[in-house]
Amino acid sequence: MNTRIYLEMIEESSRFIRKQTSLKPQMGIILGSGLSKATPELSQRREISYQDIPGFPKTHVAGHLGKLVFGEYRGRPIVLMQGRLHYYEGHDLSEVAFPLRVLKTLGVDSLIITAAVGALHTKLKPGQIVVIKDHLNLMGQNPLRGLISPEFGTMFPDLSNAYDPQMTKTALSICRKLKIRAQTGVYVAVSGPSYETPAEIRAFRKLGGDVVGMSVVPEVIAAAQMKIKTAALTWVSNMGSGLKGALLSHEEVLSLGEKVSGSIGKVLGELIAVH
Repeated sequence: MNTRIYLEMIEESSRFIRKQTSLKPQMGIILGSGLSKATPELSQRREISYQDIPGFPKTHVAGHLGKLVFGEYRGRPIVLMQGRLHYYEGHDLSEVAFPLRVLKTLGVDSLIITAAVGALHTKLKPGQIVVIKDHLNLMGQNPLRGLISPEFGTMFPDLSNAYDPQMTKTALSICRKLKIRAQTGVYVAVSGPSYETPAEIRAFRKLGGDVVGMSVVPEVIAAAQMKIKTAALTWVSNMGSGLKGALLSHEEVLSLGEKVSGSIGKVLGELIAVH
């Protein structure tokens, strides 16, 4: 996409949103598959549909409502993305990163990403939380490609601490305090939308991966370029193909997401309060 046109679209979306709410969010939260009920109780709540925002890409996946929700939680202004954009929907990764660039212009400087993931080994179980500490980008694309402008940050961002170490440590500590089973792990990003083969699962495990999914990484890369502190809170929705107990359907993901929303919501609430 042409950089100038892209910048104009960001400004158009941002201008529209500012007219809908006076709230200036400091933290953004992306809610993944089936987690619409993990939304913290907000005061001064204001919802804006992606469909209504000029220039804003639209999501078409079940379990992703397609709304920006603004409000205050414990006095802190935040914005939630109820639904994300995916590469497998046909969006270019620059479109996947677009909402984050809009949120940055609105004032967001920290981010919590949530997502459903598949387990790459049997030590992980469905419903368990994995706080991401690093990733392998096997999507074959990068959201920074072709967009050269100082407004975005350096073209070559350092991803050594793309997952903010302090936020990651705090998220894990909160899970332990709440007696929610959790550990850190490495996220393997694939393009989707088909689930992985047993051979791919074995290969990802040998490469050092713990979980696999079709999102998160493009958002994290764009956030790192813009120096947005980021934590990624994922939950195991299924065992990877070829592993005992594997259930590979989007309906199963959404169903389990409903069940873990309460736990995820509690962790989100605590993490928002301290970051």
